[in-house]
Amino acid sequence: MPELPEVETVKRTLNELITGKRIRSVTVKLPRIIQRPAEPEQFADALAGHTIQSVERRGKFLRILLDGLVLVSHLRMEGRYGVYAADEPAELHTHVIFHFDDDTELRYKDVRQFGTMHLFMPGEELELPPLNKLGIEPLEPEFTLEALRGKLAHRTSKIKPLLLNQEYIVGLGNIYVDEALFQAGIHPERTADSLAKAEWERLHESIRATLERAVAAGGSSVKSYVNGQGEMGMFQHQLLVYGRKDEPCPSCGRPIHKSVVGGRGTHTCPHCQPLKAARAANKSKRAT
Repeated sequence: MPELPEVETVKRTLNELITGKRIRSVTVKLPRIIQRPAEPEQFADALAGHTIQSVERRGKFLRILLDGLVLVSHLRMEGRYGVYAADEPAELHTHVIFHFDDDTELRYKDVRQFGTMHLFMPGEELELPPLNKLGIEPLEPEFTLEALRGKLAHRTSKIKPLLLNQEYIVGLGNIYVDEALFQAGIHPERTADSLAKAEWERLHESIRATLERAVAAGGSSVKSYVNGQGEMGMFQHQLLVYGRKDEPCPSCGRPIHKSVVGGRGTHTCPHCQPLKAARAANKSKRAT
């Protein structure tokens, strides 16, 4: 699933490609992609004649701002956008086509068919699902150490599932949580309330630094992700633990371990991210 760096990259490329274009008509080939309004015909009719002003991001969602409307789009597992000439044949699994006045088209392709689109009046999208319960943006000034600890430090759940919960911090997925926890030296099965202040400081810094590097590299093309121009991301070449089971840890040389935490495949270095020692220290702290 595209995470924050990938969606941010798509946002930036679409801004270059479709800002200022006027929608002549919309073709919906797979109605279930359209979640709001209820009927795809209403969706198509509402968008006809509107001009795209900009493309923004909220968490893993795209916000396509038009003159008088906002289209909220989630790519889910394998959704992707691309701009094509109108006379170019559409690829298989192309489910929604935005036909522009200049004889180009924005096409939404989704092999897994899990993507969604919601149409709102401006401002309404932030008050209603799917955006209304989203948490802090980790690349914005609001993502402070105090905000991170305030959201999570008192919780007794494991830290990895908490970081994946979009109601606390948005945009983080499996790849970047594994990477950030490794760089912070924190095992993903540690409970949030067991982390010391210095660990929260390292985690806060590693989340921001990991995401910033990934955005600069255009995201990670671990599976099928490409940006709006059909280009792969390059951050997969910088991953330290994710997808590197049994390879040597870049810090200590010991093998990377893969396990399941919160139902998600999880990559750690047991030496650099100790769990047993942390549990023992936490028990000692509580006993005193």
